[in-house]
Amino acid sequence: MKSSNTLHHLRRLLGLLTLCASLMAVFPADSLSKVKPPRAPRPEPQLKIVGLNITPTPYALGNGPLQFSVTVQLPKEVDGSTILEVTALISSPSKSSLRFLTYRQPIQVPPAVDGETGRSKVSVELAWDGQDHRKQLAGVGIYSYEVRTKLLANGEKGLRTVMVAWPKRGLLEVK
Repeated sequence: MKSSNTLHHLRRLLGLLTLCASLMAVFPADSLSKVKPPRAPRPEPQLKIVGLNITPTPYALGNGPLQFSVTVQLPKEVDGSTILEVTALISSPSKSSLRFLTYRQPIQVPPAVDGETGRSKVSVELAWDGQDHRKQLAGVGIYSYEVRTKLLANGEKGLRTVMVAWPKRGLLEVK
């Protein structure tokens, strides 16, 4: 009795597997997945990093700081209480050596000159002393950097992000 019952279960399992295999042949997996509609490209933000100058390159450890000179183009209308934040993350390829530089100050909007209606630009300087997050001198090698900027406003629960610019990324050599 047991062997006929086991044989009956094996036949059912074999039939079920055959049915699944035939359905997979008729309906390939690719045809069952959703196709995403093409999206329009994202519009460029009003806040932009229009200039980034890093000196000296290549950077020699112990010969003063590495300077990040960032020029930020502000939106046409900026509130005087808005805060500009510019950050730079410097990291080794292994991510074992990191350094985060930051600048956060209220925006000092320069007055318009003779009816000038263009966007204001602000220059920010960040300096890296060649040390990592443990305050040890970074090793020689190629490091990556990412510079970001955003506008912050003071809300009910503290600072909140109002606008973010696209980041600038690259590599720098440390000797």
